Amino acid sequence: MRRREFVGAFVCGAAVWPFPAAAQQPAMPVVGFLNGGSPEGYAVYLAGFRQGLSESGYVEGKNVTIDYQWARGQYDLLQGMAADLVSRKVAVIAANTPAAPVAKAATTDIPIVFVSTGDPIMVAIVTSFNRSGGNVTGVGLLGAELETRRLELLHQFIPGTAPIGVLVNPANPAANLQLRELEAAAGVIRRKISILRASTPREIGVGFATAAQQGTGALMIVQDPFYNSQRGQLVALAAQHALPVLYRCANLPRPAVS
Repeated sequence: MRRREFVGAFVCGAAVWPFPAAAQQPAMPVVGFLNGGSPEGYAVYLAGFRQGLSESGYVEGKNVTIDYQWARGQYDLLQGMAADLVSRKVAVIAANTPAAPVAKAATTDIPIVFVSTGDPIMVAIVTSFNRSGGNVTGVGLLGAELETRRLELLHQFIPGTAPIGVLVNPANPAANLQLRELEAAAGVIRRKISILRASTPREIGVGFATAAQQGTGALMIVQDPFYNSQRGQLVALAAQHALPVLYRCANLPRPAVS
């Protein structure tokens, strides 16, 4: 599906899918934007989202309204945010990996369009790739599988026998899948990995300190919306502990050079 058609589905979905909520929509459709990260961490993606809407004929504030709900890494807030969007009877909900399963549990009527960095079947967003089922559709990027390649690259860039630290957010529904893939990859490259779990800024700091104390050769940051929102902290901690770090975040700031 072309980008224009896909992004257009965010606002056109209620018009072409015969869900009961569609008949209750206001004159200007409202898109519920449910995200586990923060607007600062998703500035690039948000600009692309708005551009896609514009290319499909929808301009925010002119003929479509976007209700932004940012959990800012506090995934326990997503349930309340999803309930609020459902109560407002938005036309469609756009959600990322941590938010999509929550949105799915909140409504069977409002269309949900997701982008998942993990296997959408494994994180219980859809039932199959051929038939997503119910009111949910979207794109699975299979990011968990790509994490194994990133680990292999880090092993090539930083050779040796020192373990590689892996920072993962246990609050992410895809975390277990990510870890399974990484542990299997570690066996292939015959290098030990040290799993460090962090779902708050304080825990990120502890994770970096632990990695440094353990003498890890490098640190890999597993893809997660919360980490994407904390990119400034990640870069600062990498410089502080003099650790080679592999990121997968958009628009990472460069550390200051003194």
